[in-house]
Amino acid sequence: MEIGLILKIAGVGILVSIISSILAKAGRDEQAMMISIGGIVVVMLMLVEEIGELLETIQTVFGL
Repeated sequence: MEIGLILKIAGVGILVSIISSILAKAGRDEQAMMISIGGIVVVMLMLVEEIGELLETIQTVFGL
């Protein structure tokens, strides 16, 4: 398990929550929601490569 990936995801989460909180308190709820969605998309893009490697490993192990 890669600790670096976990730390990157945690960093994105912390950054997104801080920015969303600031925007929500400023009355810009729409922008806060877009930041949250953008954070989810960024994390999913980070995970796509890892999921691909997992599927390759499964194929290798089971000989598919």
